[in-house]
Amino acid sequence: MTDEKRVTTTNSGAPVASDEHSQSVGADGAIALHDHYLVEKLAQFNRERIPERVVHAKGGGAFGTFTTTADVSKYTRAALFQPGVETEMLARFSTVAGEQGSPDTWRDPRGFSLKFYTTEGNYDLVGNNTPVFFLRDGIKFPDFIRSQKRLPGTHLRDHDMQWDFWTLSPESAHQVTWLMGDRGLPASWRNMDGFGSHTYQWINAEGERFWVKYHFKTNQGIEILKQEDADRIAGEDADFHIRDLSAAIDREEFPTWTLSVQIMPYEDAATYRFNPFDLTKVWPHSDYPLIEVGTMELNRNPENYFAQIEQAAFAPSNFVPGIAASPDKMLLARIFSYADAHRYRVGTNHAQLPVNAPKSPVHSYSKDGAARFDFQKAEVPVYAPNSLGGAHADPQVAGDTGGWESDGELQRSAATLHPEDDDFGQAGTLVREVMDDEQRDRLVGNIVGHVSKVTRPELRQRVFEYWANVDPTLGLRVRQGVEPSAPGSNEDAETVGVSA
Repeated sequence: MTDEKRVTTTNSGAPVASDEHSQSVGADGAIALHDHYLVEKLAQFNRERIPERVVHAKGGGAFGTFTTTADVSKYTRAALFQPGVETEMLARFSTVAGEQGSPDTWRDPRGFSLKFYTTEGNYDLVGNNTPVFFLRDGIKFPDFIRSQKRLPGTHLRDHDMQWDFWTLSPESAHQVTWLMGDRGLPASWRNMDGFGSHTYQWINAEGERFWVKYHFKTNQGIEILKQEDADRIAGEDADFHIRDLSAAIDREEFPTWTLSVQIMPYEDAATYRFNPFDLTKVWPHSDYPLIEVGTMELNRNPENYFAQIEQAAFAPSNFVPGIAASPDKMLLARIFSYADAHRYRVGTNHAQLPVNAPKSPVHSYSKDGAARFDFQKAEVPVYAPNSLGGAHADPQVAGDTGGWESDGELQRSAATLHPEDDDFGQAGTLVREVMDDEQRDRLVGNIVGHVSKVTRPELRQRVFEYWANVDPTLGLRVRQGVEPSAPGSNEDAETVGVSA
């Protein structure tokens, strides 16, 4: 701490006479409009906020490193995934539907967004703590989010609206089963897994292509909250998860995750039993085992939440050489919508902000726009092609775009049903083969508690059919839990027993 006296200044650096008293004129004490410091303070205060994220508004994060500990170079030439490479990174965790002030212990999927500052540009992996999602087509995404938000009249969240959308969108069954199960309420961000969820493409140095799915497994172990505990914490500490991560890093208990990937040979996609580009599906590990890649560690808290977390802009369009998109329709929609949201929310030059700026050199022909502060020297041309020594494109990078766009057979196969494609099959497998009896009991209790708040009788019947399609026994248990006095419920209860 310096002993040097620091004088308050205006934003332009001029010293200020008073932090407490504005200038006034006349006997009535009217405020002087020419009190430019008062005007500056009030005008700046009115503009302190930027629009909050429409989705994933409530969240927090930290900086750290990713270290590649294995050799996966035969699958990708991406610089960050070469053996021994350590890459600076930023992670942001969030809830999907809640606003900035909402409790972060609500039952909701958790965002799991990562920004890697690689030597070849920034790579963003924008995923969740579940391996699937509610939808397979981006055209339905705005409708889905609106159904999870608030009614336009009362401004209240509405269970009828949620279940109306889910039951009319059977592809949601797999993700809703995850949501209503234990993973819908992680005990902390440190105690949950993360997934890229989408199928991506890896390309090696020889130009060979592979399909890939990302799995970040927490090394702290999976821990969950029971519904009653999450409800209590929501009333006591709306920032419970933000506080937990920050405190753990302050204690130097740095959380880590192990990244593994599933690799599918390019040709397998055309005939695989599930559509491998369907975001509502997983690839069973028995078909494509996990291959370890490296370790992610979070070890540095942000110095300023607004500058480094609220203004952090993650976009699935931020690829690097050796990583590309797939025909996943949800991914392709997100590649447009995320970057577009950042241009609106943070500004057209959001990539120049320190938290978003790459560590590698930038030779872009983008210019001007609001809040532009980085620029080329005057002699550097601002157009391409040019004969003045300006940057030029590298045709060798063309192979990293993936090439599937021109693969007619792959496009045709991705658009048709694969042998075991349906909306409820994997959700049923999750219930019967992955969950144990206690997890199934909690699943039933969570569903019953949520569906009990549905008010429309015909919608309740649709919800019962939805869960019966996932698993008949589960459907009966949900029905008897919500409507124990309904005809046949006692008989059903005797048939079902205490666990699925």
